[in-house]
Amino acid sequence: MAAVLLFLTYLGIILLIGLLTSILSNKLKIPHILLLLLIGIALGKIKYKEGPLIFFPELFLTGISILALVMIVFDAASRFKLRKLDYFSLHTLWLSIIFLVFNLVFLTFFTTIIFDIKTIFLAFMFAALMSGTDPGAVLSMLKNANHRVFDFLKFEALLNTPLVVLLPFLILDLKRTLKDQILASTFIDQFVPLLQQFIVGIGTGVLIGLVMFKFMKKQYSMVLSPLAVITSALLAYTIAENLHGNGVLAVTSMGILFGNVYVKQKFQLQEFSTVFSSSLEILVFVLIGLIVNIPLTIEFFLKSALLFALYLFIRFFSIVFSLRGMNFGLKEKIFMSLNAQKGIAVAVVIFSLANLGIDGMSTILNLVLAFMLYSIILSAFILRASEFFIKTETKKINHL
Repeated sequence: MAAVLLFLTYLGIILLIGLLTSILSNKLKIPHILLLLLIGIALGKIKYKEGPLIFFPELFLTGISILALVMIVFDAASRFKLRKLDYFSLHTLWLSIIFLVFNLVFLTFFTTIIFDIKTIFLAFMFAALMSGTDPGAVLSMLKNANHRVFDFLKFEALLNTPLVVLLPFLILDLKRTLKDQILASTFIDQFVPLLQQFIVGIGTGVLIGLVMFKFMKKQYSMVLSPLAVITSALLAYTIAENLHGNGVLAVTSMGILFGNVYVKQKFQLQEFSTVFSSSLEILVFVLIGLIVNIPLTIEFFLKSALLFALYLFIRFFSIVFSLRGMNFGLKEKIFMSLNAQKGIAVAVVIFSLANLGIDGMSTILNLVLAFMLYSIILSAFILRASEFFIKTETKKINHL
């Protein structure tokens, strides 16, 4: 009983810190997720009686990470509307694909060289994670802006989040299936089991979605309908995993289905899903700082800053290459290149990966956390100087 009370006390303290941080960030005009990450890192460095000041059991952290992962994936996937694909959005999709491919090729290479990553699959996971931007962060900062560059960044953030969350787990499945060997013979031997994971994952998500949403087409309950959404998302993940499928893929397919079929009071359900997902932000961001022991050394920050600079060049060339048919100026392309902020989606993925105990994962987790800090700080400065890059009359941008 004493241990339970202690963990509840820790949880209450973290949530209180999160609330106070949000208030402070509004006054200081800086992103609240930056403060949450820094607070988490600081708390992780504080020791008490030769141990961490705040400690949670691994089972609790794993459960929170899965719950947060399921809700973030479902919320992001449900906002992908197939009927809204047009010339503008197709260019955004093309940019997302090109940026992902360039990262998988070039960022993987640079990461392997600079940090001497032994397993290329881990470098692939890092490159895939860095291929996305956070919709929550981008939309909150650009919600009052009125310019096609901002519209492009908003849509890019919404579009690439499902891919960014899904790909690291697919690469992890490949790593486990191929046993760290990229050989044609090994891949052919494991192709059927790998394909089975995809089919089971997609099939489970679609089946549960069809069953649950059929009952939600005609009736809406303020209490039961949101509960049904959460339940169906968790069931899709757990059933797929128990059937040896991909749980993240199951939730993704169910979210896309939910976003493209008629459900009564869908807007209210999506708002509830967003609020519920956002409520996990405080816990996730602070806990990341606690469980990811980022090295506070000059060597690490110099190497990671160099890799981040190379990453920004990769993003710039991806934008130049993919937007050749659109009339964006050089300054606008630079502005879009420097706005690649990472947020809750990336945070949830590394939170989940941190609890898997994969050999060599600590370096990747440290890099992801460093990139999150760099991207948030850079975006905050760039958005304040947006008038230099974009010559247009817009409303004042909210930087939080």
